[in-house]
Amino acid sequence: MSGCPFGSDAKVHSADPATLGTDTPAAVAQHAAHHDAQLDFSAGMSYGDYLHLDAVLGAQHPLSPDHNEMLFIVQHQTSELWMKLLLHELRAAIAHIAQDKLGSAFKELARVSKILEQLVHAWDVLATMTPAEYSAIRPYLAQSSGFQSWQYRCIEFSLGNKNSAMLQPHAHRPDLLAQVQAAYAAPSLYDESLRLLARRGLAVPATHTERDWTQPYSEDTAVEAAWLQVYRAPDTHWDLYQLGEELTDLEDAFRLWRFRHVTTVERVIGFKRGTGGTGGVSYLRKMLDTVLFPEIWRLRTEL
Repeated sequence: MSGCPFGSDAKVHSADPATLGTDTPAAVAQHAAHHDAQLDFSAGMSYGDYLHLDAVLGAQHPLSPDHNEMLFIVQHQTSELWMKLLLHELRAAIAHIAQDKLGSAFKELARVSKILEQLVHAWDVLATMTPAEYSAIRPYLAQSSGFQSWQYRCIEFSLGNKNSAMLQPHAHRPDLLAQVQAAYAAPSLYDESLRLLARRGLAVPATHTERDWTQPYSEDTAVEAAWLQVYRAPDTHWDLYQLGEELTDLEDAFRLWRFRHVTTVERVIGFKRGTGGTGGVSYLRKMLDTVLFPEIWRLRTEL
């Protein structure tokens, strides 16, 4: 990216000793000119233009006078940006599995797992907020809560955790509700994976390949038997075996994200009710019991 220190197309030369250790505007300009860097962007696209940084960096509007609210806003905004990329990759992976393009799906699923690692570490930053600091900004949050994140709900639905009640928080925004409903009504990542197994001749029951996709997934011994056939002969079913492990990696990372959410919330607010009306920690702990790909975890006992 021209003009950007992270993606510069400027010529690379050894450092000029005359400018090392200086940081005055004149010295910086002289050094840049010496290296043929572009300095005038009055007629071209700059780094900030490409990334729309005015909009991104101007989107933080604290409502309280407290210093720590900026942390709270930025942590959640950056998490939403990571979730946007996660959904982009997850939707592509689901489509590629449906098209038998597993090479592309594996790349996308691996990226989803790495994005979840970033989301896990985001909680580490928020955990630096003390209970007293959070209490100073909490009255200004009103009923806003991460529980209402439409992107998070699309992720949950796309991973198979379907619940019609979770459509309601988005009813006031028809544009967003349409996107959440689309994820709710579509086959999940696991649904498409099981349909793939069936296309490969494995005995996945029709109850799990042609069903009402809005209903929660129900584990089945026949599905476990199909996955066991894959895992007992990985050389014969190598790409399906790899798919099973990609799903395992993803759920492992997703569980860590949920767990760090619970521990951070407990650390900051204890057992107070959430701003969105949930039970807070008690609600989040129940979510830890959700298993997205049950047969892939259960089969390990049988191997």
